[in-house]
Amino acid sequence: MIRSVRTPVACAAILPLAAVPAFAQDGVKLSANGSLRVRAETIGGQFRPNTPEHDSFLSFRSVLAAKAEIGGFTLGGELVDARGYGESDRSSVRTNEINDLEPVQAYLAWRPAKGIQLTAGKFAMDIGASRLVGRTDFPNGVPTYLGAKLEMQDARRNQLFLFWTRPFTALPDTPADIYDNKVQLDRATENIEFFGGNATLASLFGKSALEAYAFRLIEHDRATHPTRNRRLVTFGMRLRRAPAQHALDYEVETALQRGLARATAAVTDVHDLRVRAGFVHAEAGWTFGGGWAPRLAALFDYASGDTANPDSFTRFDTLYGARRADFGPLSLYGAFGRANIVSPGIRFEARPSVRLDLMASVRGAWLATATDSFSATGVTDRTGRAGRFGGAQFELRGRRWLVPRELRLELGAAWLAKGRFLHDAPNAPRTGDTRFGHADLTFSF
Repeated sequence: MIRSVRTPVACAAILPLAAVPAFAQDGVKLSANGSLRVRAETIGGQFRPNTPEHDSFLSFRSVLAAKAEIGGFTLGGELVDARGYGESDRSSVRTNEINDLEPVQAYLAWRPAKGIQLTAGKFAMDIGASRLVGRTDFPNGVPTYLGAKLEMQDARRNQLFLFWTRPFTALPDTPADIYDNKVQLDRATENIEFFGGNATLASLFGKSALEAYAFRLIEHDRATHPTRNRRLVTFGMRLRRAPAQHALDYEVETALQRGLARATAAVTDVHDLRVRAGFVHAEAGWTFGGGWAPRLAALFDYASGDTANPDSFTRFDTLYGARRADFGPLSLYGAFGRANIVSPGIRFEARPSVRLDLMASVRGAWLATATDSFSATGVTDRTGRAGRFGGAQFELRGRRWLVPRELRLELGAAWLAKGRFLHDAPNAPRTGDTRFGHADLTFSF
């Protein structure tokens, strides 16, 4: 059954604010900005179990952010209204794409000295390359946190970022309420603490930057929400040299994960397993000269999967990380993620003009562990007889500013040529290759 399309009510409420400029009066500086994005997408040859072979989805995301600056203080807020229509019954659409009228940020920031800012309240976070804590633009929903964060930066742009939070659980969390666009405020989780820090040396060996980080996640069961009781420490490093014309650029990030967790969230599961997991991302690229400034890069990603050892858990947990930049589009798609995957690839990027950019990529994917669920697909073969080859993903994307800084069109497509595993695993859908396409139109003000 395909659900009917209705006009999103929040868009009309937000669009008139496009004319509101920033202004200052009596020592108070007020500013506001926002956007409205409309996305149409479709998928065929579904890779997920227990979902329709074909699905389509129309979503509207309205964003309004405002802040008032008074001396060394800033009072800020952001409202996101993400609604979706037309998805099929048993669709894979969840709260990442539908989350109606949610105040994703409401914070007070204090700047006691130059280069220092302390923020408290509800906020979103992007740390480093966003692989473990991130907010990317492709999903409609926004991961948010309740707590405090401290940001410090010196004259050489070296940075220190410290935080303590309780992550929010996106609501509603049942498929029926999500499909109906039910308005329900997200809830700060009482049983999860998430804290840590990230330090950056902005200039190492001349043009490279080095980051080091450590994050701690402590999770406990609640009467109404049993969990895997994760008690994880994730620590890692990232070395990066930014792209530049006629130069080699590179990025290497690796993290290890240690601690305790349970195999399932079942109330009867009280056996703690030792966590031994990790991931690696590496890429090297070259940017050529000329007006298009084309860049060609080789990519590699590895994230551990869970083995058959009954005393340990080795599947990497990406925490609150983003995966669009490394693994392709999400929403109805999102086949690859940072768990149980070995994936080399090649990416080509070019900018024919200041208003147009293009990208094409291809990457293969194998299972790091043959008996664990393959990456983000949910497909599993506990016997390991389906092999390790998941398939090859081809992606194309083009973005053009129709009106500079105000109206942008994005077109994208992905094709997953399924490998043996996605054909032969016991719960793999008996469909052909996966085909995905999307078109986005974004108005910003």
